[in-house]
Amino acid sequence: MLARRAKSALLAAACFTALLWLAYFLTLPLQNSLLPELGILPRQLEGLDGILFAPLLHTGTGHLISNSLPLLAFAFLVLLEGLRRFAAVTAICWLASGIGVWLFGGGLTIGISGVVFGLFAYLIVRGFYNRSLPQILIAGVLFLVYGSILWGILPTAAGVSWQSHLFGAAGGVLAAIVLRTDPDRTQKRVRP
Repeated sequence: MLARRAKSALLAAACFTALLWLAYFLTLPLQNSLLPELGILPRQLEGLDGILFAPLLHTGTGHLISNSLPLLAFAFLVLLEGLRRFAAVTAICWLASGIGVWLFGGGLTIGISGVVFGLFAYLIVRGFYNRSLPQILIAGVLFLVYGSILWGILPTAAGVSWQSHLFGAAGGVLAAIVLRTDPDRTQKRVRP
């Protein structure tokens, strides 16, 4: 059962990551005109559609490669909880990151990194809200391996949207709160 769920989660995470690569290669010839059209332009009405489309766009293979491995790992771990949970967490992180950038961003913003930060934050805090020791232990391992990415929520590098990272991470925490499970209620359902 667990092996089948892990296999399905890995396949779904790989497909989600592959979708970004497909979008990159399809938009590559049109990037000069497409990125400003579909990216997030802060506080401009024509930039609102970027909230939906910007995470699918990347400026180069380096940009996409730097997001792909953590996205694959974090998506896999969230997908172990089920496709509906993954869809809900991703949607909350996607919207939180996009709206935050639209309200407070400094310029044209594209890329999936806000969602990556959101998935990471969700995985780090969900165990505390769910009161689940296994999830807390996974969070500890993730923090040891990927914790340094949290520097990305600070305005340290020119051309990197720390706002996307910050609001994506806030979306991940929000998702953990909104989607938390009640261990007492879950145990009552399992008992005969």
